[in-house]
Amino acid sequence: MSSRTRHRLSPRVVDLLVVAAVALPTTMDAWWNEAGSRQADAATYALTLVSIGVLLFRRRWPFAVALVAGAAFTGLYVLGHHGELLNLPVMVALYTVAVQSDQRTTILCGLVASTWSGVLGFTSDDPIGARGGSPVLEMIWPLVPLALGVAVRSRRELVAHAKAEREHEAQRRVEAERARMAREFHDVVAHTMAAVNVQMAAAVAAFDVDPDAARQALRQARSSSQAALHELRATVAVLRDDDGDRSPAPRLAQVGDLVANVRAAGIEVTLDEDLAGVELSGAVELAAFRIVQEALTNVVRHSGARHAAVALRGGDGGLVVEVVDDGLGPRPGTDAAPAPVTGGFGLAGIAERVEAVGGRLDLRRRASGGFRVRAVLPAAEPVA
Repeated sequence: MSSRTRHRLSPRVVDLLVVAAVALPTTMDAWWNEAGSRQADAATYALTLVSIGVLLFRRRWPFAVALVAGAAFTGLYVLGHHGELLNLPVMVALYTVAVQSDQRTTILCGLVASTWSGVLGFTSDDPIGARGGSPVLEMIWPLVPLALGVAVRSRRELVAHAKAEREHEAQRRVEAERARMAREFHDVVAHTMAAVNVQMAAAVAAFDVDPDAARQALRQARSSSQAALHELRATVAVLRDDDGDRSPAPRLAQVGDLVANVRAAGIEVTLDEDLAGVELSGAVELAAFRIVQEALTNVVRHSGARHAAVALRGGDGGLVVEVVDDGLGPRPGTDAAPAPVTGGFGLAGIAERVEAVGGRLDLRRRASGGFRVRAVLPAAEPVA
C-alpha cells in the first residue's frame, strides 16, 4: 500500500477542515463593518454560523446545503452586511453541487444562483453599488465555484473511465490467457490419449493371438504417454514461471511425429510438405502444429477413418494447412455445406487458433465421405 493511500484523510475530516478554513474569514468579515453601516449583532452571527455549520452535511445533501447557505447569505444581505467573504459558504456549497451532480443539473443551479445573486446586487443599497457598480459582477461569482466543480468532476470521470478501461483490458487478457491455456492442455492431452487409447485397444485385442504385436502396441502407448508427460511438465513450468523445463514450443518440423503416432494407431496417414521459400513466425508455426494435432486427434477418436492426408503448402501469402480423412465426419453432407463448429473443444480450439493469428478457416464434410479441415494462415501473426 502506498504512503499516499495510507495517509489519505477521511471525508469527515476533510469536511471539518473545510468548515474551519471557511469559518475564520467569513466570521471576521461578518464582525468587521465600516463606520456608519450596520454593525454585527446576534442575528448576524446566527446567520453566519448557520451558513458555515451546514457545510458539514454538504456531501449527503448538497442541494439542501446550498439552499440553506444561500438563504443565510440572503439574510445577511438584507440586514445590510455586504462583506467580500460572506459568500464563501455558498461558494463551497455550489462547488459540491457541481462535483456531485450532472451537467444539466449544474447548469440549472448556476442559472438560479446567478439570477438570485444579480437580484440581490440590483436591489442593494451598498455604497459601492451607489457609485456606479453593476449587478453583473454579482451574477458572475456563483459561476466560479460551479465551473471549478465541473472541472473536478470531469477529471474524476476521466480517471474512473481510464481505470475501468484498464480493468476491462486486464480482464480480457486474463480470459484470453485462460483460453490459451485450455487450448494448450487440451491439444497435448487429447491427441496423445486418443493415440494411447487406440494402441491399448490393439494390445488387448492381440494379447492372446499375437503377443509380439501386443507388446509393440504397449511400447508405443508407453512412448506416447511419456512424450505427453514431458510436454505437460514443460507447459506447467512455463505457467508457474519457475526454473523447470522450458522446452521450445512445437514447430512444423515436428508434424512428422504427429503423423507417426497416428500411423501407430492403425490409420494410414500421408504427409505432403511444400514449404520452400515460406518464412513463418513462431506463433504461426505453433498454430499450424496445433491445428494438425487437433485434426488428427479427431480422426483417431471420432471419424472411424482408415486413411488421412496432411498437407502443408505455401500459398495465399502464407501457409495452407489441410487435413482430410475418409471417415464418417460429424454427419453426412456435401462439400457445399460448411460444418458447424460445435460439439466440443476441438473444432472450437482450431477456430480460435486460426483467428488469433489472423487466418481463415474452412471446415467441410466431403460428399465422398470424410471431413476436411483447411486453414490459411498468414506468414506472420497480426500486430495488435
